[in-house]
Amino acid sequence: MKLLTKFNLVLIVIFGAGGLIIAHLAYRFLMQNARDQVLQEAELLMTSARSARDYTSDQIKPLLLKSPEHETHFLPQTVPAFAASTFFSTMRKRYPNYSYREATLNPTNLVDRADDWETDIIRYFSDHPAEKRLVGERDTPTGRQLYLARPIAVQPSCLECHSTPDMAPPAMIKKYGSANGFGWNLDQIIAAQVVSVPLSVPIDVADKAFHRLILFLCVTFLVTILALDASLYVLVIRPLHAVSTAADKVSRGETDLPPVTVSGRDEIADVTASFNRMHVSLAKALRMLDQ
Repeated sequence: MKLLTKFNLVLIVIFGAGGLIIAHLAYRFLMQNARDQVLQEAELLMTSARSARDYTSDQIKPLLLKSPEHETHFLPQTVPAFAASTFFSTMRKRYPNYSYREATLNPTNLVDRADDWETDIIRYFSDHPAEKRLVGERDTPTGRQLYLARPIAVQPSCLECHSTPDMAPPAMIKKYGSANGFGWNLDQIIAAQVVSVPLSVPIDVADKAFHRLILFLCVTFLVTILALDASLYVLVIRPLHAVSTAADKVSRGETDLPPVTVSGRDEIADVTASFNRMHVSLAKALRMLDQ
């Protein structure tokens, strides 16, 4: 096997192993970075929803409760959850794959009833009261999504409408009836805020970045191999070939040869110079024997 072939095999093994390690680590990093990006978006949306709830509770609700219309008509604008959901409904006109839900086990408005997977989240918070956040992923018809959920516990203000039907505002009973949304208990985990954000876009970006990285590594590997091969040929193989050719001629009795050119001061130059000295000594010895 030629020296250049052996050298290339060693390089392929070393670069191949290193490339696989780099590719694995890079893929994990890019995917984790994409997920962190999506989670940051979800955190921002969750904060926006909480801000809308707090603003409604502190600023809007006190004003609407003083309105004469409140006595005869139930005003959903007094409900913090309504403000947050309406805010997101407006946003979804432009970003339809983003969603926000205040999923509830026993809601007054059945639109807010928790789906099966949302019910599992609420049950999880009920079983783990110390947990204040849950992050997960799920497949949807529009692609994979990351969800961020936070529990909603029953507060004293909630019991004004959700304890028993006779304690609820008559306008609310008139609008939604008395069959749902009652029997809540203080501090009970009855609902969860759930923000869902699509993973497809950042994952696609990460995939493209990974493929570009692999292409860059392959091109770099190929260029490096070619550059090292050229250097090996010029600095090692060609000088050794010249020495080998001269030695072969000497072995066949051709002693009247010009010295091999010595270039540089490296080990190859030392070998060439040593061969030249040996050639001169051998030629002198043969001439002495001829006399």
